[in-house]
Formats: sequence, structure tokens, C-alpha cells
Amino acid sequence: MFRASRKVLGNVMVLAQVNAKGVTPSTLSAFTAARQIGGDITAVVAGKAAADVVAKVEGVSKVWYSEGAAVEHDLAENIANMVVAKAEGFTHIVAPSSAMGKSVAPRVGALLDVQPLTDISEVHSEDTFTRGTYAGNVLTKVKSNDKVKVMTVRGASFDKTPAEGGSAAIEEIPSTESGQTSFVSAASASTDKPDLQSSDIIVSGGRGMKGPENWHMIESLAGKLNAAVGATRAVVDAEWVPADLQVGQTGKIVAPQLYIACGISGAIQHVTGMKDSKTIVAINTDEEAPIMSLADYGLVADALKAVPEMAGKL
Repeated sequence: MFRASRKVLGNVMVLAQVNAKGVTPSTLSAFTAARQIGGDITAVVAGKAAADVVAKVEGVSKVWYSEGAAVEHDLAENIANMVVAKAEGFTHIVAPSSAMGKSVAPRVGALLDVQPLTDISEVHSEDTFTRGTYAGNVLTKVKSNDKVKVMTVRGASFDKTPAEGGSAAIEEIPSTESGQTSFVSAASASTDKPDLQSSDIIVSGGRGMKGPENWHMIESLAGKLNAAVGATRAVVDAEWVPADLQVGQTGKIVAPQLYIACGISGAIQHVTGMKDSKTIVAINTDEEAPIMSLADYGLVADALKAVPEMAGKL
């Protein structure tokens, strides 16, 4: 249920992102935050194909898009220039807390000479918000007096706006290259496994899995549940798994329906990235481990034995 602002403002601009599956979940959460702020919502996106998708999002009034080499690879400097060129008349500029959003928002703030608010988790009014500090240990209520509020939205803290139901007007806007950076190449691993940030179920492993030779247990359980695989920073640092599986403050922020933590102690660095999960199941030999106080269900057991047993019963 969306909470309306006490007064309707002029305009809210949302920096939108689209992938092969549609509007990204973090962008849909950013739209929810924008709707709670109040006012007309204009989305800005790179590419006409992406604009066609975003125009269907419920509650969006208008979609602006740019085409061409300047925005083809989402270079932060060029996207920031595109946003700032159309910023006049907007009271809020909202971006998801994605890699691009976190790169673009500070540049937009600098160009507009305002202080960006990062990772907001609650909207109180058009100028007052809650955001986490000290790795999420402290929730700070802040008020911005800037004429234009530039912010990134913590996706896990907001419901997702429906991706269908809208029929926004679409308009092309110009884009310019900053000349500061240029695209060289992109490399990504293709996989048919569920995406970590959009999956409803995540099975994560920590140092309690003892070594990379046991990681197949995590993957087996995840496969049975059609779940994404996650990992702690310690596991990534030890090079058991690739860095794109890391959940936490310096990894990915997730909020699935079910999060299964296997052999994870619950260091704040990791908890910051998954504490908004709807249901948390923890498997740990130490019943006093911090993850146990966070979990909805805790199993005091060796993950090396419990994980294969769970997979075997599915």
C-alpha cells in the first residue's frame, strides 16, 4: 500500500534501469519511494527499447530516453550529464542503489551543488528520510534543505511498484559525451542460474563450509530449491567463489522471501546485506552466533552434515 505525501510536489525524476528480464527490481523499489514522496514521476533511461518497457510501470507519467554512443554502455559521467541537463523544475532525483545509481548520484549532486542522500530506507515526507549509517547499525533520520533532493534508494526496504499497468508518454532527449571516460570492453559470465538480487530464495555459505571442496553442497541445495547462491566476504576473499556472489555491505543487498545461511556466523558486514529477508534460516554449530539472534529459524548443527541432508529430502 502506498503512502501519499502530505503535499503534492512538482516533479520527481527516477533514473531507471532495464535488463533482459525487464525493469530491474531495484528500480521498481525506487519507483515506490518516488510515489511515497509524491508528485508526478518522470523516468529517465538509456535507449528506446528500455523506455518502452519503463513506460508500462504503474504510476509513471513520462519517460525520457537518449540513444547513441554516449549512453550505450551506461557510463556514469554521460548518464549524469543527461540527468542534469533535464533537472530544472524537479524537486527530487531518485536512483536505485545499484552500481550505476551509486555512480551517477554523486556526480549529479556535484553538478547541482547539493548533498546526495544514499541508501534511504524510509520516506517520512518530501524532505525527511531514514538512511542507515555505520554499516546499518544505526538508522538516521535526516532532513534535506536542498532545493533538489538527490538520493539512492535501498531496494530491500521498499516494496516493488508493479511493472505493468502504466502507459506513460515517451520522449527522446539529447545526450552528450563527457570526454572524461570511454568504453573499452565488457566481460560477463553467462549462466542459467537464478539471479542473486532478484531470486525469491537464496542459499548462502560461509566459512563453516570449511573449504571450496564442499561448496557443491550449497549449489546442490540451491538447485533443489531453484534458488540463487550467495556467499560471505570471507569466502570470496578466500577465492572459494567469484566476487559476484558476495552478499553484504561491500557486496549485494538482497531481500528474498527465504534466506538460508549455512555456516555463517553473522558478521555485521554480511548481515547488512541480507537482514531485510522475509524469512531467515540459519545453520550453525554455535547457538550463540550472531546470525542465530537474527534468524527466524535456527538449526544448531554442522552445515557439512545438515546441508546435504536437507538437499536429500527435497
